[in-house]
Amino acid sequence: MSQRELVVLGTASQAPTRTRNHNGYLLRWDGEGILFDPGEGTQRQLTHADVAASAITRICLTHFHGDHCLGVPGVLQRLAKDKITHPVYAHYPASGAEYFERLRHAAPFHDTNDLREVPVTGDGQIAKGADWTLSVRHLDHRVDAVGYRLVEADGRRMLPDRLAAAGVTGPAIGALQRAGSLTIDGRTVTLDEVSEPRPGQRFAFVMDTRLCDAVYDLAEGVDLLVIESTYLDEDAELAQTYAHLTAAQAARVAAKCGVRRLVLTHFSARYTDPAAFHAEAARHFDGDIVVADDLARVPVPSRR
Repeated sequence: MSQRELVVLGTASQAPTRTRNHNGYLLRWDGEGILFDPGEGTQRQLTHADVAASAITRICLTHFHGDHCLGVPGVLQRLAKDKITHPVYAHYPASGAEYFERLRHAAPFHDTNDLREVPVTGDGQIAKGADWTLSVRHLDHRVDAVGYRLVEADGRRMLPDRLAAAGVTGPAIGALQRAGSLTIDGRTVTLDEVSEPRPGQRFAFVMDTRLCDAVYDLAEGVDLLVIESTYLDEDAELAQTYAHLTAAQAARVAAKCGVRRLVLTHFSARYTDPAAFHAEAARHFDGDIVVADDLARVPVPSRR
């Protein structure tokens, strides 16, 4: 069975607190383990979350502010220590290549990693799997920053009652899926007759940014949106000044874009009541709202 869930490793913004570590988010997507924005302490948080370093297949950085990348050295050294042999791809804004080089070699270690850097130079697709694509859009922050969007290809859902009525059983089902049509007892059965469209699942990751078109493009129609809500609306001017979002803004994006599950995170240390973020978001979005906590696990919603 496929496993698709978000493991939350840290939810603080610039300054960690007693209960919130710096950023860190691992998306488990079948055989992929995509580590987004590992801040300080991510290696330890992985241990607390009972996630082995071997689960990581990609590291995706949105930008090079410290709370989003200072965990990279520890993660890479842990991969080497644990003798991970599979390739790990690193995606990050190309303008920060010098910073990534410093992070990668922040301290001497026996570097046996098969780390394959894939700097992001523009908007569009940056990686492709068997049935998914990973793409980016540039955001509006104080430094070069990108957001990520993972999209599974649409497919077909086989309908058992129609298969049975058409006499399609056993290995013939797979043959029909591959060929699109099949002759059974002199009659041609098409895939459309015994199946229905199955929309692929979609995920988006949006960190430090002001509102901009790219935020909406990334969030459009996703099943799970992980988005910063550094401030509450009472501090909207601060959010604009420092190029961040409020919980209300994040919720309005989710409502406009048809998001199914909204995950709020990246909270300023000035706030002590997480419930305030949920209350503010709920005034603008009537879907599923998660105010992220460190070490929480958030499943990708089941298929539509």
